[in-house]
Amino acid sequence: MEKPPTKPPTIAIAYHSGRGHTEVLAQAVRAGAEAAGAEVTMVTVEAMDDAQWETLDATDAIIFGSPTYMGSASGQFHTFAASTNKRWARQAWKDKLGSGFTIGACKAGDKDSTLGYFATLGHQHGMIWVSLGLLPGWHLSHESENDLNRLGYFNGAAGTLAGDLPADAVHKADIATAEHLGQRVAEQTAIFLAGRAAVADR
Repeated sequence: MEKPPTKPPTIAIAYHSGRGHTEVLAQAVRAGAEAAGAEVTMVTVEAMDDAQWETLDATDAIIFGSPTYMGSASGQFHTFAASTNKRWARQAWKDKLGSGFTIGACKAGDKDSTLGYFATLGHQHGMIWVSLGLLPGWHLSHESENDLNRLGYFNGAAGTLAGDLPADAVHKADIATAEHLGQRVAEQTAIFLAGRAAVADR
């Protein structure tokens, strides 16, 4: 008997963008996920309504995004995270896949603190975290700033851009790294869903 076609994975990108820089990465994550066959919904966390909460509850994966401000995610993202407490109490997001991305003005700038915060938030919800899955770029003498993962982060995707530059100046390597993250989350979510279905069919 022929099995019905597999539904594409559904992914929500839940993010806040201050001046448009994070928006550029969010759209790149979306492009990567859609290229890998996922259905993607964008959720701006500073303007949550019932429909957006229901979207997050229904998707197979959530990718968190925010600029890094003062060593962590933005205040708007923290407000959203605190508002997930009812979901946390009933473990509504348990076993969803999750990941994250950020951008900041400094090349270091504690962006890993933001990515770690996203991962901790996901783990508190019982989510399964998807790493960037790339070796670091631009860390040997023959490599360049145009490499994927040129900043060497692993918990998710990270970019950097001088604070006085506009959003259309976001580095192409950071955009490509964000696209890679979206593709990886979509692929891993599809694998996870296929595995879950196979176990259920036993």
